[in-house]
Amino acid sequence: MASSKPSKSLSQTTQQSSLSSDQPIVPHVSCPSSPPTTHSSGVSSITSSASADAKVSSSRLSSHTSTSSTSSSSSNLFAFGCSHQWSRQSSLDEGVFHSTCNSPAKSIPSSPIGPKFKLIHEGDIQLCRLNHQRTVISKILSSKFLRRWESHHLYLTSVNITSKTPIGFLEVPVAYSQIEDVYIVSRWDSSQKFCIRIVIPDGSVLLQLPNKWLRDQWLHSINWKRSMLKFQLILINLSIRSDVITKELKNLIDMSLTTPLQDECIYQTPLEIISKLLNDRQININSREETPEMRAHNRELNEEIISILSPLLERTNPTQEICQFLSQHCRLNPRSLVVREYYSEITQRILKHNMDFSKYPKMRVLVQDYVLAINSQNDGTNLVKLFIKCVHGLSSTCPHPRVLINIINVCLAALSTLFEERRAERSSDIDTNKTNYHIIEEEWKSKINCFINILYFISFHEDWRPGLAQILQPIPFPDIALTIPVFTSSFKSVIKNICLDNRCEVHQLLLGVREEKESWLQTYCPGSIACDDEGDLWSFILKNLINCCCRRKGFLMTLNKSLGPIMLRALRDDDTCQQILCAMLELNVVDSIDMQQQIITTLQTTQTGRSYYSDLCQRQLHLKELQQKGGPKKLTLPSRSTDADVTKLLSCGSFGNLECLSLAFTQVTSACAEQLIKLPSLRYLNLWSTQFGDNGLQLISEHLQKLQVLNLCETPVTDKGLKYLTAMKNLRKLNLNSTRLSTQTFERLKQKLPALQEIDIRYTEAW
Repeated sequence: MASSKPSKSLSQTTQQSSLSSDQPIVPHVSCPSSPPTTHSSGVSSITSSASADAKVSSSRLSSHTSTSSTSSSSSNLFAFGCSHQWSRQSSLDEGVFHSTCNSPAKSIPSSPIGPKFKLIHEGDIQLCRLNHQRTVISKILSSKFLRRWESHHLYLTSVNITSKTPIGFLEVPVAYSQIEDVYIVSRWDSSQKFCIRIVIPDGSVLLQLPNKWLRDQWLHSINWKRSMLKFQLILINLSIRSDVITKELKNLIDMSLTTPLQDECIYQTPLEIISKLLNDRQININSREETPEMRAHNRELNEEIISILSPLLERTNPTQEICQFLSQHCRLNPRSLVVREYYSEITQRILKHNMDFSKYPKMRVLVQDYVLAINSQNDGTNLVKLFIKCVHGLSSTCPHPRVLINIINVCLAALSTLFEERRAERSSDIDTNKTNYHIIEEEWKSKINCFINILYFISFHEDWRPGLAQILQPIPFPDIALTIPVFTSSFKSVIKNICLDNRCEVHQLLLGVREEKESWLQTYCPGSIACDDEGDLWSFILKNLINCCCRRKGFLMTLNKSLGPIMLRALRDDDTCQQILCAMLELNVVDSIDMQQQIITTLQTTQTGRSYYSDLCQRQLHLKELQQKGGPKKLTLPSRSTDADVTKLLSCGSFGNLECLSLAFTQVTSACAEQLIKLPSLRYLNLWSTQFGDNGLQLISEHLQKLQVLNLCETPVTDKGLKYLTAMKNLRKLNLNSTRLSTQTFERLKQKLPALQEIDIRYTEAW
């Protein structure tokens, strides 16, 4: 309190007199941080405006429902938030693309413009308590000059305002239920005090803050706490009318979306209140028998609740209870307007932001139920395709890294559940002649195809294909899945799209993780239980692998197990299998003389086979000529030499004595490796500053086992190709200067190459 009496303006005198009298203090209405849709006095104005909004939203929803009943099925294509004509809205930053056909009833309250505050739970504050008794003594004690301020450490609990030291003015906590109003008081003297007035039945409590920011923060926090308590007390009453439930839910959601407060519990607390309401309602419904009228009324109320909840669920993930509520409505009413209108945004957010479905399994079930719901619509397959396209976004790369993993997780979990259902059916005695069994069977097949279609649509996106192939490489389905024709037949489209990818790191994932592990190539091999096309898909996979990166000895040796099916397909004039048999003869993959003769007989059975075998014989004659003893021991090609020059040079003369070959500073690539592996005596190979890459390194590591010195300085080789060098046990000197060698690969090379004496790793990660 100031020792000298300051001069006062007229406005300050007026405010001081109002504080010292029993008249209510006029609130300061020009607070810039207050939400534009609310009054600083608290909840009452929010409730009234939100109630009107709820009525408008309800009328719009009902009118939209009646209109949609006469619309054609093609218009429903856009009802779940995706359309062929996309438009970017305010949520572009989150990668969500909204349809231009969205219903006007779906309006999301916007956050207030202005400063944002963190929700306060405790803090140090100055406070004063005023009594409203109309006595001279109380007026004198409440006057400015005799007013006493106390310092307290306040706690804003879920039910009251209490002090760490319950003495003085806060000996008894101030319950939120007793608070009649909370608002800002303008400063009334030159001491620059910023106050909040809390009106209670027997007086007022003044909270004094050091600045305007903290004052507004405390104001919004107190209003938030008391509002949440109010909504909680109202909504736990199961006897309240449906219109009251929807009105209070609308008020609750609007307050959550428009408050300037930012905290985890701003969304979490309303979700917990709503979860408790939905759980209690479900228990109450299950405890009594429903009549058709009650069932229709509950469905109408549920749809209204979902429409009210959707703006909040587009900003935060639903709780497990809310997920269960949404899933149940989706399963019972898959063609409901509410499902098509509101579920898309909710499920998209789950897919984009969920981190672990194992912790929240009901979120995964909700996405599964929604996908099955849209699949049950007219033209459901196109709707599912459009949903996947909507989740991915318009750009070539999906901006949300979690989406792919979550979608695949949803599909694999759903398929696993369906297969377990089939296993249970097979283990029990079920009469397959019953009419309802065939209906159930068709429904089961429809679900299987739905989730396989999702994986198929995922495989169309180039940025998603590597991740999909990687997850599918160790076959993630139970053994029973490969015995069900509807699955193995439909899944071919997914495998084919992965196989058609021109990236080696993608289509190679159709092979097993390790040699002893089952792969998709083996799964569709002729004679396996999953093969229903006599090996057409299997041959298609082999063709793409052989023509790209697998025409090498190591891969062909793994095909020895499938030599029977290969020869059978070759007899039936399969071009790919005939080429494979020739390659196996050329690279000495087959050791048995009898088996070699059988392969030759198989090739000579057909016209194309004879042609391939004739070309092989010509190459073998040339190879013998090339590998004859004689010719130079050292050879250096000019700096502008290309792969064609290497091929032309080695096509004439004998190079059986060639031990040292330098291709340094030439323009050769990995393609020349097919010529280099024909040099049996090669000991020294210099590829300094060429474009020789990982594929070529993989090939020479299989064939040039006598190589002792290898120079790969300034070549584009990476760890992917360098790991194959571990097969070259005679390597003594290795130059990896200025390559992409990592520390891990360097350590592995030192362990796996016992003869290695010198290695240059300058200007690499391992240096």
